[in-house]
Amino acid sequence: METITVKPKTTLPAKFYRDADHYARETEHFFGRRWVCVGRTDEIPEPGDFVRKELLNESLLVVRGKDQKIRTFFNSCRHRGTQLCQEEKGKFKGAIQCPYHAWTYSMEGKLTGAPHMNETPGFKMEDWPLHQAPTEVWEGNLFVYLGRDAEPPSLSKQLGPMEHKFDNWRMDELRLGKRIVYDIQANWKLIIQNYSECLHCPVVHPALAKLSPYLSGNNDPAEDSMLGGRMSLHEGIKTMTMSGATEREFLPGLDDEQKRHVYYYALLPNLLLSTHPDYVVTYTIWPLAYNRTRVICEFHFHPDELKKPGFTAEDAAEFWDLTNRQDWEVSEWSQKGFESRAYTPGPYSHREGLLYDLDRIVTAELGLN
Repeated sequence: METITVKPKTTLPAKFYRDADHYARETEHFFGRRWVCVGRTDEIPEPGDFVRKELLNESLLVVRGKDQKIRTFFNSCRHRGTQLCQEEKGKFKGAIQCPYHAWTYSMEGKLTGAPHMNETPGFKMEDWPLHQAPTEVWEGNLFVYLGRDAEPPSLSKQLGPMEHKFDNWRMDELRLGKRIVYDIQANWKLIIQNYSECLHCPVVHPALAKLSPYLSGNNDPAEDSMLGGRMSLHEGIKTMTMSGATEREFLPGLDDEQKRHVYYYALLPNLLLSTHPDYVVTYTIWPLAYNRTRVICEFHFHPDELKKPGFTAEDAAEFWDLTNRQDWEVSEWSQKGFESRAYTPGPYSHREGLLYDLDRIVTAELGLN
């Protein structure tokens, strides 16, 4: 009888982590042709509030209009292309005005003032609104689509089974309690892959291992835009803090099973969700270069908890800041290893299926399967 040899699944070739041209193509596919999470609605709670986001060499203004609708404008004046705004966040006082020639736009993007254009033949104000990027909201998370399609794809379809998976956490009701920004010298995919396995936890995260059994991971089948699963808490542990205890109440709506687990999901291309019994952590991933990534980590709590005297987010933030920095350090070590001239693809274990799934999704997106 013929013996069939099955080769193990392996990591990707080096160019996926150290080639600038490949990086540009890859990020254009993933961040330019999919819905990308750019933050939370509570960043801009009032009309006129805005945040500026930088992605794929694009500058974007995410603005809440007088009608309460959130829109995303390309940060470029329709006159001569000048950037309209340099501040990272703030409030427009009734209008958006170009600092160069004072072309002025409403917070809904309509051109309302164009000095010296009144005698220009064929010029009509209504023909020159700000260019918009489609914007949608899911569970309080803001998503923007940068593609220039006549009709953008469905965010609902991209979310797939994730669309209603976290209904019980009522994330749209949660509010920001803490934000930490990290600059990591590693490829964006390494951040997601590190997030998607815990085989490293006993060695890298001794504090985490005291709270959650590292082999308790129960992963869902991977989807085109989703990787993830849940891990259980040790007996007597209430949540993920340095002590495993907290005075916060469980989030309303959670069932008994959800109160005993932490759920870790990557919504591709750039939103990592970590839902706990008493709070939710979101990570948005912002690629800056083939070997550099910015990660914005935010802690969200129920408004009733935020109002309580003596509320603090520091017990959760201290634990995850320690854990995150450990993760970012080993991710940077991985990046350096991929850049070695000696690197060749290595084998995945049977417990690293989500990592291989991400590789498979990346290569399929680029037509390399």
